[in-house]
Amino acid sequence: MNHIVIERDGAVGIITIARHERFNSLDVATARDLRKAGLSCARDRDLRAVVLRGIEGVFCSGADLKYVRAGGNAEELSYLKPAGLKPVGEGETDRAFSEPFRQILEYLHSTISEIKRAPKPFLAAVDGIAAAGGFGLAMACDLVLASERASFEWAYSKTALTGAESSTFFLPRLVGLRRAMELVLLNPRLNAGQALEMGLINAVYPVERFEEETMALARRLAAGPTYAYAAAKALINQAAGVDRLDHHLDCELESLARSAESADFAEGIAAFFSRQAPGFKGR
Repeated sequence: MNHIVIERDGAVGIITIARHERFNSLDVATARDLRKAGLSCARDRDLRAVVLRGIEGVFCSGADLKYVRAGGNAEELSYLKPAGLKPVGEGETDRAFSEPFRQILEYLHSTISEIKRAPKPFLAAVDGIAAAGGFGLAMACDLVLASERASFEWAYSKTALTGAESSTFFLPRLVGLRRAMELVLLNPRLNAGQALEMGLINAVYPVERFEEETMALARRLAAGPTYAYAAAKALINQAAGVDRLDHHLDCELESLARSAESADFAEGIAAFFSRQAPGFKGR
């Protein structure tokens, strides 16, 4: 696992996204390794709490758009294609963007399902930006802690995408319908204090104490009544309709893949890398 690191601190598992050169974004290999790490920690009975974090002042910026723009990696994408079909990009330019997204999301959505089913608390430790898929990953965790330099951004609309990684599922449940629409349509970048006030996160700590406070809470949870926590988590998720999450994740994947085939996405990703304002046409 080149960009995903698993560590143990007693009964606390720590999963670190360590791809700082790409703002802790996820290509297929990193998303696959994150899924492996999430599954391993979720099912390890010796771990009673899990922390998900990034490195060097970034949590996660979602799917790696540079990787997507390049059409992905043919070998990594091969399982999506029956034998004998042309590789992505040969006569399928309208799908060259959607295929990498589709496989990244397959792995990320599986990771999110494991987090929600896990019979233990998962904590997101957000130090720096959590955007797009990174935003969704954080919202899927049971508790979200932030440093004072953390920020949260929907971000999908910048490149004409529809949202995924559980974000459209959890946003209205966390902040209500009206504010969820505000975040999606207006795309403000929220600082840690704003995110706390809105109900997206649980606590904010100074940067210099962030790791200490995060681990103190994780150890407290790991020393708690794990069986009762697991049962209560399952009941609360049931009350919130999280039993419908997997179906919603499938809908998110299909919607985002279709939006990635649009002319607006082609315009959005070109504008993103040229650092210009996109000229969306609504198609």
